[in-house]
Amino acid sequence: MENTFDAVIIGAGACGLMCAVQAGYLGKKILILEKNEKIGAKILISGGGRCNYTNLYSEESNFISENPHFCKSAFSQYSVDDTISFFKTYGINGQEKTLGQLFPSTNNAKDIVRVFESLCTDFGHKILTNSEVKELVKLDSGMFKITFAFANKLKDVTVSSVVIASGGLPIPKMGATDFGLKVAKQFGLKITETAPALVPLTITGKDAEWYAKLSGNSIFCRVSNDKISFEENILFTHWGLSGPAILQISSYWKPGEQIRIDLLPNDNIIEIIQSQKMINGRKTLLGLLSDIFTRKFAEALDKYLPVEKNLASLNKEDFLLIDQLIHKFDVKPAGDKGYDKAEVMRGGVATDELSSKTLESKKVPGLYFGGECVDVTGWLGGYNFQWAWSSGFVIAQNI
Repeated sequence: MENTFDAVIIGAGACGLMCAVQAGYLGKKILILEKNEKIGAKILISGGGRCNYTNLYSEESNFISENPHFCKSAFSQYSVDDTISFFKTYGINGQEKTLGQLFPSTNNAKDIVRVFESLCTDFGHKILTNSEVKELVKLDSGMFKITFAFANKLKDVTVSSVVIASGGLPIPKMGATDFGLKVAKQFGLKITETAPALVPLTITGKDAEWYAKLSGNSIFCRVSNDKISFEENILFTHWGLSGPAILQISSYWKPGEQIRIDLLPNDNIIEIIQSQKMINGRKTLLGLLSDIFTRKFAEALDKYLPVEKNLASLNKEDFLLIDQLIHKFDVKPAGDKGYDKAEVMRGGVATDELSSKTLESKKVPGLYFGGECVDVTGWLGGYNFQWAWSSGFVIAQNI
């Protein structure tokens, strides 16, 4: 191939596409190599095809990393306001849902990808899909030689800058691989231990059947461990627990640990019982719980609580049991659903291997890492997209 590119970006996801566009603004010519048949594969499926493309409240405290301050520089260079302004310029107006989550007003992720497709065409960038990188070497000249398979042939390209924006391990059926981690290891960069994040948790053993019977029930809860807590819905499933609050806590959970669920975070169940007892002491605990939760969930609590008792006959031991179960429901998950069901990967290329200002490797000049393959993992709700846009922008300024 003609070696007329300023950089090669490996991966046409959120980070890679933003990097290419921002480089285009600076007059740089880019070659993008994408293993999948289409660009922006994860953008297209995110948010149920609607793409929660940022979060209004995004800041460094919403991210997990061995260096929690690492992402600060990128966000100072390219903020949430910059993201909103960028998409608005190209006809995409944000629509806030819950907790600062911003979606395109059209509710269509395809509109996000179209912006990048159009701009890459305008800038004259070359995008090669169905292209798998086979080898990346650094030459004595300081340049990089990339060998990749395209149209049943091996091709080479030599450039001064390479951007690894190939994503993480989640959703392998979408083409996810460990390519970025392999490149980092090849060049002697450290890897922070990886694990599925924003992932449903599984329950096995004697309690598995109880959870399975409640499959489909969703309850607003506070889910916590010794590190953090989240107030959002949990969802019972035939294999355990999911829903926003569970996905959030999963990023802070490790096998063997417990999580605590407050099933009624904004009220006190004992105070509710005492109040209702004054009105109708003959009402059963089951009747009261059915007013608060779904009938199916209330009935399922008969495994743990004296639900057939009327409120007036509840004793001190009953109250302790009820308070413990409703406000301190402890769960010890057996595991998680793995990368097939995870939204992102925790861990990745160690942040101390990269410049926080440029995202360039400290050991390998001209080699950049951005997006999910770096040890920066955001909460659920558009935060990971913001990291992708910001890291793509930062790299573009320096390639």
